[in-house]
Amino acid sequence: MKLRKIAPQVIDKLNKFTVSFAALLLLCAGLSQAHAAQPAIASIQDDNAQERPPALIDPNVERREIDESDIDTENFELGVFGGFMTIEDFESDAVVGATLAYHINEHFFLEAAYAETTAGQTSFEKLSGGAPFLTEEERDYRYYNLSLGFNINGETFLTDNLVFNSDFYLLMGAGSTEFGGDERFTVSVGAGYRLLLTDFWALRVDVKDHIFNSDIIGVEKDVHNLAFTLSTTFFF
Repeated sequence: MKLRKIAPQVIDKLNKFTVSFAALLLLCAGLSQAHAAQPAIASIQDDNAQERPPALIDPNVERREIDESDIDTENFELGVFGGFMTIEDFESDAVVGATLAYHINEHFFLEAAYAETTAGQTSFEKLSGGAPFLTEEERDYRYYNLSLGFNINGETFLTDNLVFNSDFYLLMGAGSTEFGGDERFTVSVGAGYRLLLTDFWALRVDVKDHIFNSDIIGVEKDVHNLAFTLSTTFFF
């Protein structure tokens, strides 16, 4: 009787074990197939990558080196200049002078200037051959002024790899002119271009108009005296 009661329980356990073992074998077989398929998938991806056409634009752009001179950290600029000056009603002549500027910030600067030239003959003196309007000493023309300048910063490219800092600037100021045996209050306006060759050395080109009231030739009027100059300046 005991064997008959035990036999069904044993058979039931054997059936459960058989089912579990079969499920385990199926799981192991599935994992093995998945592992075997991974190299094949990787090989297909590599083939697709090789067949893909190259990008039209390479995002890895190589940066080029540019030789650029920055302005020195010092704020003073000392310069000497030369050029020619046209004095209204008189012949033009060479002009020489000096400037001293203080750069307040990147855009604004103050500049003091002094220069000398000599006035030539008037057209009337040349045509009439009469007595001159001025003596030789009175023909000496000297001016000094103080101007406020405004910089418009930029860059000048000479080659692909050589670039210089540069400025276009405007000037407006006032001062005094000694001419014709008298001193005259003078207003000056102008513009210029500065090319910074190194961190302390620059070249400048300036055009300035010096305006004052004059009656030297007998008619009182505002005269315009243009100066065209080239200068070299140093920062310190």
